[in-house]
Amino acid sequence: MESTQQKIATTISEHLQVVNCLNEACGDVLAVLIERTEVALRAGGKICFFGNGGSASDAQHLATEFVVRYSRQRAALASIAFTTDTSALTAGGNDFGFESIFSRQVEALCGAKDVVVGISTSGTSPNVIAGLMAAKKLGALTVLFTGRPGGEAAQAAGQVDLVLAAPSEVTARIQECHLIAGHILCDLVEEAFAEQS
Repeated sequence: MESTQQKIATTISEHLQVVNCLNEACGDVLAVLIERTEVALRAGGKICFFGNGGSASDAQHLATEFVVRYSRQRAALASIAFTTDTSALTAGGNDFGFESIFSRQVEALCGAKDVVVGISTSGTSPNVIAGLMAAKKLGALTVLFTGRPGGEAAQAAGQVDLVLAAPSEVTARIQECHLIAGHILCDLVEEAFAEQS
């Protein structure tokens, strides 16, 4: 039986193995997302995030980094997490079902200039996919943060434009990769705007 110290070392080792593969697995997609996000923000668009559970927390975290700041002084950048309005979430869930909680907000608040990021470690969360489909109909850039092999069906069906698939099937490792990718996104987009402030 592993000791506590061995379990800690194993977890850190697993984390490092996955992170070491992150650039190869997601670097190209992340570079496109960074470029498209900068373009969207300059055109008056915004970046919208949503997800369930831990992914809801990640959505809120990343939206806040854009609105407030990541690490530099610069103007606020337009971003919103569709996981924070309890009235919209509960009314949508009650009136139309839990699957609608993000798509209704997307329909009301998103447009063709926006970048819409759904976060689902499995890639199959019905409400996240519904939100992305609603964004796709509006002409927004649709992005799915998921794990391996999540999101393949959504991309094949044309429901999303970009899939950032963390190179793991373990929920915790996927979430860790999403946060790293999200921080890189915030950092490089912020850098572009801070240079002109």
